[in-house]
Amino acid sequence: MKKIIYWGLGGAVMILLSFTPKVNQELFELQEPTIEDIVKSYKKAISEWPKPTIDYGVKWNEFSPITSDSAFFAEQDKPNIILGKTLFFDPKLSQSNQISCSSCHDPEMGWSDRRHVALGNDHLQGNRNTISLYNIAERQLFFWDGRAKTLEEQAAGPLSAHHEMAMDVKTLPAKIQALKGYKPLFKNAYGDEKVTYERIVKAIADFQKTIKSQPSRFDKFLEGKYTALSDEEIYGMHIFRTKARCMNCHSGQYLTDESFHNIGLTYYKRKYEDLGLYNITKNAEDVGKFKTPQLRDLMLTQPWMHNGLFNELEGVVNMYNSGMHMIDPSPEAKQKDPLYPVTDPLLKPLKLTKEERKALVSFLEALSGTKYKMRRPDFPVE
Repeated sequence: MKKIIYWGLGGAVMILLSFTPKVNQELFELQEPTIEDIVKSYKKAISEWPKPTIDYGVKWNEFSPITSDSAFFAEQDKPNIILGKTLFFDPKLSQSNQISCSSCHDPEMGWSDRRHVALGNDHLQGNRNTISLYNIAERQLFFWDGRAKTLEEQAAGPLSAHHEMAMDVKTLPAKIQALKGYKPLFKNAYGDEKVTYERIVKAIADFQKTIKSQPSRFDKFLEGKYTALSDEEIYGMHIFRTKARCMNCHSGQYLTDESFHNIGLTYYKRKYEDLGLYNITKNAEDVGKFKTPQLRDLMLTQPWMHNGLFNELEGVVNMYNSGMHMIDPSPEAKQKDPLYPVTDPLLKPLKLTKEERKALVSFLEALSGTKYKMRRPDFPVE
């Protein structure tokens, strides 16, 4: 008897071919694969894995591992990184001298703040969740709405925002220049002691580029250590790649497509309305679209979503399992209001079983591996 496994939308279909000498015919028996069969199919080179379920026209990349950054500590000793780190953690970059970049991007909290939305100057709340800085150098656009195209733009934004650091950036260079302790830091980094706004944001951006995830058990599995993940986690990875259709948006080394999608959390014409990318492009098709986050170190960066709606992965999985199309407008309503948001067609009801949802959560939990917590530097005080 010969066994052949074909992989489809919901998993694999096993075809058993029986050959009977007395009759010249083939008997086909279809049988769902066991979890053991599925797990076994992933304990081999990635190129031999079952193909993921990808919608037509979607560009995707296969998983690939990250490795330990052997140059990390050497990088931290570079003059521009030392300057950038000092500025990043220094509350004197804010108007009140109480808020630093690290107030929202705390290394003890996954380079985020564990709040639903950010809290800044005068205890003013923002309207979006703080995005973690893990692997920020790999991003192509920044912020939930993609309004910054470079890390320098990203670093500059919170400095002047009234509900963040509220600093008058025109006076910031003189404020920093007056602190004698910064003079040698700028000289070592740039060759002279001159402080400029451009140098400040460049140094901060240079430092942020060094904030990277460390390998997780997921990476060890990708590299061939097949005991690094449990059978349930491997099965969850299979669900992630196939029936749950997560690879349509979360693929590649950092599990993101670097794009924008409306997942149905716009709160259109309600108290917490946020139109996302539309606020930048003014294109009606972009209403409610937000940037796809990378999934590395997921368990260190909760709560999740642009509004910090979810604290538990079970809630996230259940939301996607629903398909999120119950809030779409009728054709008549859309015609009357072109800005009425429509959930991305990539989202569809998944009909995941309890076992599948549990396995998927287990896999997502395995994506976190970073343990190193950065010490805060000493600040120049005069």
